[in-house]
Amino acid sequence: MDQSNPTRHGTEPIAATYDAVIVGGGHNGLTAAAYLARAGLSVLVLEQLDKVGGAAVSAVAFEGVDARLSRYSYLVSLLPRVIIDDLGLDIELVRRRFSSYTPLPGDPAGAGLLIDQEDDEATRSSFDRIGAAADSEAFAQFYRDTTQVAEALWPTVTSPLPTRGEARALVADDILWDAVFERPIGEFIESRLGNDLVRGVAATDALIGTFAELNDPGLQQNKCFLYHVIGGGTGDWDVPVGGMGRVTSELARSAEEAGARIVTGAVVTAVDPSGRVEFTHDGVGRSVSAEWVLSNATPAVLSGLLGEDLPPSSRPEGSQVKVNLLLSRLPELRDESVSPEAAFGGTFHINESYEQLQRAYDEAAAGSVPRVLPCEIYCHSLSDPSILGPELRASGAQTLTVFALHVPDRLITEENNDARRAQLERAVLDSLDSVLAEPIRDLVMHDANGELCIETKTTLDLEHALGLTGGNIFHGPLSWPFLDEEPGTPAERWGVATTHERVLLCGAGARRGGAVSGLGGHNAAMAVLESIA
Repeated sequence: MDQSNPTRHGTEPIAATYDAVIVGGGHNGLTAAAYLARAGLSVLVLEQLDKVGGAAVSAVAFEGVDARLSRYSYLVSLLPRVIIDDLGLDIELVRRRFSSYTPLPGDPAGAGLLIDQEDDEATRSSFDRIGAAADSEAFAQFYRDTTQVAEALWPTVTSPLPTRGEARALVADDILWDAVFERPIGEFIESRLGNDLVRGVAATDALIGTFAELNDPGLQQNKCFLYHVIGGGTGDWDVPVGGMGRVTSELARSAEEAGARIVTGAVVTAVDPSGRVEFTHDGVGRSVSAEWVLSNATPAVLSGLLGEDLPPSSRPEGSQVKVNLLLSRLPELRDESVSPEAAFGGTFHINESYEQLQRAYDEAAAGSVPRVLPCEIYCHSLSDPSILGPELRASGAQTLTVFALHVPDRLITEENNDARRAQLERAVLDSLDSVLAEPIRDLVMHDANGELCIETKTTLDLEHALGLTGGNIFHGPLSWPFLDEEPGTPAERWGVATTHERVLLCGAGARRGGAVSGLGGHNAAMAVLESIA
């Protein structure tokens, strides 16, 4: 049995009433359950899959291969220490020495930019090697400025939402505020950095999972950028030891030890604003009532459960393809000055120069899969070899997870999904080959059935597997971590309100939601506890 994503059926009967029913057993739902149960409330978590965790799981993705991959979400940045401590979570997060490596497109020698967080001189030399010496200090200052924003706003994410004016006062720098919160982030990047590749490294934080131009006046890219640089007050993204399933299993343990009831295989079919929740379990239709209903599902899914019509224009849209691979070893690079262990030790950017990112967006906006896919690559097993069995570790095998940008859900349909998946898998592998000294396909291992250890997930696959509407990993458009006006109710103060007083958002669709953070769950629980105090 998968102990990192445990199945909970339970033999005791499900009660007719609870203080809180939580729809969805993803990491946010489990966080909310743990807080509410610890406060003495009766809590029922209903999860439709046979295991808890949602997108924050570890899985044996390849038949007969002893490798437990963080299948959908990979790194941790936005999980506050206070949640770990409050809930007594036994998890370890590993800081990566190398921030990123980015090969220079088309360079005959394969030169690339390596950002070494422990060696400033090596990083300066790397800037010089790609012809961007003038950007070395500017890049460092750029991230000192984003750290200033992070240090100001990060402490607020587990408190009631500040107003815009209060948040601006915390940042205490009008020029920096305008650059991040009022003007397109592309202007900030272009004004500070001159080299096309260096600009691209900064720009990726604004585009992961978000389909937008860097100079879009709607500023969705700015919100994406903010959440990628704010975590922990530093913006660092860490590797969870044991994989994402370890985070989930600890949250489930904390919730159950506090008295929460978790039921898997429970498909919620309707939610009434009065607090009644209908679901099926073991083929039997059931109904429970609660004072509070917390939804870990996407806002679009919740609207359907409430019987509300969702206009097609408001349907969320994801913009990525995810590919998991198991390799016999790390591939050699064209850049002989950088070891594969260093290049893959952080985030490996491929075909993500500023110009390439814009070209890929233009092609996708015109209705085509980008000819050259921008890709982000993570090697979990370098930082945490525990996810591999002993034989795989000894053999030198490594996992790679690829997150390709600018693949909007509008390109995927039920009719073309299989063909698109195959097309996108080829495009991802071709993108990798463009910067490697050997074909990536030659290093991919085989599973027990002789199949290549490659798993590709489109936005539609994510919707089918996880209920992520449109494959949107944030459950919908991101929101600023502040309000434009004074809030009224506790739910509004905590950013978890819906149009129904007793129905709250507790997932990534809440304000300050998105990524593996527990913030949606924490803040929904705080809103409930404030309401009943």
